[in-house]
Amino acid sequence: MLFFKKNKAKEDLVLCAPVTGKMIRLEDIQDPVFSSGTMGKGVGFQPSDGTVCAPCDGTIVMLAETLHAFGMETSDGTEILVHIGLDTVDLNGEGFTKLASKGKKVKRGTPVISVDLDLMKEKGIVMTTPLVVTNSDDFDLQIHDCTDVIAGQTEVITCKKK
Repeated sequence: MLFFKKNKAKEDLVLCAPVTGKMIRLEDIQDPVFSSGTMGKGVGFQPSDGTVCAPCDGTIVMLAETLHAFGMETSDGTEILVHIGLDTVDLNGEGFTKLASKGKKVKRGTPVISVDLDLMKEKGIVMTTPLVVTNSDDFDLQIHDCTDVIAGQTEVITCKKK
């Protein structure tokens, strides 16, 4: 009788862009909480459309009441934060529409929040959208070299468990 051992090697987690637009380095975000890496390592985006998607498969574990940010956790324990725009918490949800709920399991590319970009522009809001791995000390992160990105499609970060 033959016994087959399953390969226990875990696959690396690949995060995709949560928005369509341009990717920028974390250090170039105009908010020291993000640019310094205090919230975790990652990248930022300048969105060109208002749909913000899940960057990977996982569960939405946090959805800000003001809808300016959401957090996800993957099955391997990776914790991800998507923060939509800078200083958008002050809008108290104005211009944001919830498309998914806390506790929901989502697939990569699932729309989570919609943003009225025209309203944000009118209010002078900087729409830079950071994507950070909040427990990034547990991973070796490889930032992909890309500029133009498509939400849910363009791979931007590979997370290798340490």
